[in-house]
Amino acid sequence: MNRRLSLCLAAPVLGLAGCVTTPTQLAQDAVVIDTHIDVPFRLERKPQDVSVSTPDGDFDYPRARAGGLDAMFMSIYIPASVDENGGAGVLANKLIDGVEDLERLHPDKFAVATCAADILAQKRRGLVSMPMGMENGGPVAGEVQNLQHFYQRGIRYITLTHSKANHISDSSYDDFRRWQGLSSFGRKLIKAMNDTGVMIDVSHISDDAFWQVLDLSAVPVIATHSSMRHFTPGFERNMSDEMVAALGSAGGVIQINYGSGFLTDEARAWSTELQREALAYAFNNDIPQNDPRLLAFMQGYREDHPYPYATLEDVLDHIDRAVEAAGIDAVGIGSDYDGVDDTLPVGLEDVASYPNLIAGLRTRGYDDGDITKILGDNTLRVWRAAERHAAAQGNPPRCRG
Repeated sequence: MNRRLSLCLAAPVLGLAGCVTTPTQLAQDAVVIDTHIDVPFRLERKPQDVSVSTPDGDFDYPRARAGGLDAMFMSIYIPASVDENGGAGVLANKLIDGVEDLERLHPDKFAVATCAADILAQKRRGLVSMPMGMENGGPVAGEVQNLQHFYQRGIRYITLTHSKANHISDSSYDDFRRWQGLSSFGRKLIKAMNDTGVMIDVSHISDDAFWQVLDLSAVPVIATHSSMRHFTPGFERNMSDEMVAALGSAGGVIQINYGSGFLTDEARAWSTELQREALAYAFNNDIPQNDPRLLAFMQGYREDHPYPYATLEDVLDHIDRAVEAAGIDAVGIGSDYDGVDDTLPVGLEDVASYPNLIAGLRTRGYDDGDITKILGDNTLRVWRAAERHAAAQGNPPRCRG
């Protein structure tokens, strides 16, 4: 451990000038940006008032304030099934309406953010910022004018696809590689997103699509909720060291996903075995997927075979690996809170836990300057780069305040 870190860790006792005394204080002082939180879809399934404490879920306002969260990219998540059934645009607009409702109903707590400058301005006003990212580009529906529509509504990144290939890109989860990477429209969309100021999210896309995006994009790109494949061999949804190094060399950022299945091979193997057992049970008993008996069987399996939760240390391992591959400027946080169900690691169970991450990073030898980069500064840098490029094309950023 370096001397500066040792002194800062001792600061609560020594009161050393220039040292942040506690991880909680650093979380409050730094700009904390989580690039992927699934609150909108959570509230679509189960309406709740997240301006006050909630009995479940990973996010509410009191916990966000306790954890120092300044900005959460609200995931406008479009399931592949909804896209295939033609409902992507309707659902996207409905979820955006829900985010705007949070601001309208609680203007003293929440504010939609549409440019990087909004994050800092709203932090000064004591508000939790809500920039928006679209998870699955299905609502674009092959029309650049739809990209413009969603930009006007506040979308500032698009995850090109989700669990299946769509009209833009192949998916890492889908064995059917329809396009061998990006479709012809997808290639056009990369330039359109660059010129509009919408960041490109390479989470979920196939490896071939990733390399094509990196070749085509004129600005850095982000992986808003991915982790390191080194720890989950064969899991294409995570990124290889080579991909992360290339992402960083191009100025981009990987934001580490907290889901245990993204972090350890053990958690992935557990989920695979549960799926195998559940499919066998459903087949042997001739019951449909949503049958209560199947749900009861799965619950019983979990009771008999406890889930192998990852830990804070596993998240730190992924951060260390990403920093080793691409440098400190290429790493951020994209927890996937409210999106990875009950698979979150011990020590990082909800949005109140960012100070735990800070404490862990300090024990790994990161100084507070590097920690602030991981917490949000790296993400802000990419967002500003996207805004500068768009402004040069005649499309300056549209800010709220």
